[in-house]
Amino acid sequence: MYIHELENWPHFIWSQDALSDTLVQLRHEQGRLVGGMESIGFHAREEVVLQALTQDVVKSSEIEGEVLDQSLVRSSVARHLGIDDAGLDHADKRIDGVVEMVLDATQNFDQPLTKERLFSWHASLFPTGRSGLKKIEVGTWRKGPVDVVSGPLGKETVHFEAPPPNLVEKEMNLFLNWFNEEKSLDLVFKAAIAHLWFVTIHPFEDGNGRISRAIADLLLARSENSSRRFYSLSKQIQKERKSYYAILEQTQKGTLTITPWIQWFFSCLGRAIKDALSTLDTILYKAQFWETLAEIPLNERQKKMINRMLDGFEGNLTSSKWAKITKCSQDSAYRDILDLTNRGILTKNPESGRSTSYCLSLLKPKS
Repeated sequence: MYIHELENWPHFIWSQDALSDTLVQLRHEQGRLVGGMESIGFHAREEVVLQALTQDVVKSSEIEGEVLDQSLVRSSVARHLGIDDAGLDHADKRIDGVVEMVLDATQNFDQPLTKERLFSWHASLFPTGRSGLKKIEVGTWRKGPVDVVSGPLGKETVHFEAPPPNLVEKEMNLFLNWFNEEKSLDLVFKAAIAHLWFVTIHPFEDGNGRISRAIADLLLARSENSSRRFYSLSKQIQKERKSYYAILEQTQKGTLTITPWIQWFFSCLGRAIKDALSTLDTILYKAQFWETLAEIPLNERQKKMINRMLDGFEGNLTSSKWAKITKCSQDSAYRDILDLTNRGILTKNPESGRSTSYCLSLLKPKS
């Protein structure tokens, strides 16, 4: 028996005591992130938003096994937001459609969620009326049964069976009424419940997972009262895809007590925010580092390599790597490095000879 078949469906139960401390911590981390991002420069903040939204689109599709070209997604997001991101190709209709859905959810977070809005999201996901090679009903509730299965043909494992199609309209009316009328729940709590509730109804023939995550993103944006996205929940869910599907299956085959699902959702969201806070720390460190170099004359090769190292240069920096990356002679690379070493910007590592390498110095540089 699935939870949607239980007598009291969809009256979910959870332990407030078991979740309240985690929610308080989550809200604190959200505030830290939003406040911290407000303190950085406009262009840096714009880049973080562009990266987060790009990851949201790419990773939400990846969870469903669909791989999108990241550069085309980034180009589409930038174009829709009016961000100057020259040099990237225009995306196709399919990518533009996914981007439009995610942006409508996050940029228009204060608008009601309606049947018509969901239908437009679904149509955006499938602009050709096909999912892969299969023709599907687009922009309308499904008219047939839906099972979530895995495994080879003939030996499939059924993980979940959605409510029968004749109940979808009624189920979605209940969901949408709750979504638009319920005002007492904390919005992060509401995001966890809405995600589970929608994906359990599974109202569309395909695309339910992506739309359920867009709904969660809408509520998270509403919880921050901001259309600027600094983290990607979908990126984190994709990293934890196995446990995501496991907790969904466990919850959908369990009781209406959904405390474990909300705990998992909160934990996953917390890790997404922590990842974004780490990015913020990197941005702030870079800004402070460049501030210390404000009065020091540097050539373009030196600026390029310092930025590469601040972004997390893999391996050790040697003069030969410098020459290769900046497309200069070995002699020029050595002079660049020597100049930065003399100014205290680079430090020579203990190895010598052919293994001589350098790292950024934490000391105050000399002008």
